[in-house]
Amino acid sequence: AAAFSRIAYPQLRDHGYKRTFAIGSVAGSACLGMLIPPSILLIIWGIVTETSIGKLFVAGVIPGIILTILFALYVIIAAKIDPSLAPAETPKSDQSETPVSTFTTDELVSGIGILFLMALVLGGIWTGMFTPAEAAGIGALGALGLGIVKGMRWPQIAEAIVDAGRSAAPIMFLLLAAAIFTRFLALGGVTGTLGEALTALGAGSTGVILMMVVIWLALGTILDSASIILLTVPIFAPVAMGFGFDPIAFAIMGILAIEAGLLTPPVGLLVYAVKGAVPDDSVTLGDIFRGALPYWLLILVAMGLVWIFPALATWLPG
Repeated sequence: AAAFSRIAYPQLRDHGYKRTFAIGSVAGSACLGMLIPPSILLIIWGIVTETSIGKLFVAGVIPGIILTILFALYVIIAAKIDPSLAPAETPKSDQSETPVSTFTTDELVSGIGILFLMALVLGGIWTGMFTPAEAAGIGALGALGLGIVKGMRWPQIAEAIVDAGRSAAPIMFLLLAAAIFTRFLALGGVTGTLGEALTALGAGSTGVILMMVVIWLALGTILDSASIILLTVPIFAPVAMGFGFDPIAFAIMGILAIEAGLLTPPVGLLVYAVKGAVPDDSVTLGDIFRGALPYWLLILVAMGLVWIFPALATWLPG
């Protein structure tokens, strides 16, 4: 969200897109990254619940494609209904006069190298050649080779290693704390007690899931996604399994609900990230919330589809 607020938003505005339409697309589409592997949130979810990370990666593909299609349909339909949202279509007679851009050798090496790394890591996981941990090592080795080809030398390599450590170390401590938290909950009988309490309410499986979704949406206004998973999933997952929910489908549902929470008014954390990063002081929080509202609704629609049709998430892993 922060990166594309700086990169994509100025380009969209320069090409004639309306402000709320442009900033809303940046904020809304930022949530897609958590479904399309490799997703950090799916890794954290898999570690916390001891679910196969490879299966979670594969499970996010179909829901991710569905959500992408929903976003694209919204953009097309909205622009057709209100042409002021997007620039006018270029007449075919003028398209031939547009200069064809060319790529330098350096750009081609970068693009092909990144695509190769993606195919190597994800293809290795999906085909069973690597475990996720092994794929991470292979990906790091491939990235190192690509960096050397691009001109990286010992000072840059050392800097990259230090930066990677700074990013990874806090996540490792969070996962360690989550494992301890989960163990304490199990030993203390908290999950069983909570499950019995929810059952006693008589809300049924539907009511329980709705309560979880509301909690995730509320937490999304004040916490980041990883923290929400670490705080709630050790409690919610056993309860959901007790009501007969498939762990893979429940994971995808949870990721979608948590990501929707980051766009939920009045304090959606992702919206504030966009506001802080966008290079346009005229953009207000209200503009971002209004622009992101359709995407928020579509994320909930995708979550509902996975809830009603769990096979959308379970078919590929199976």
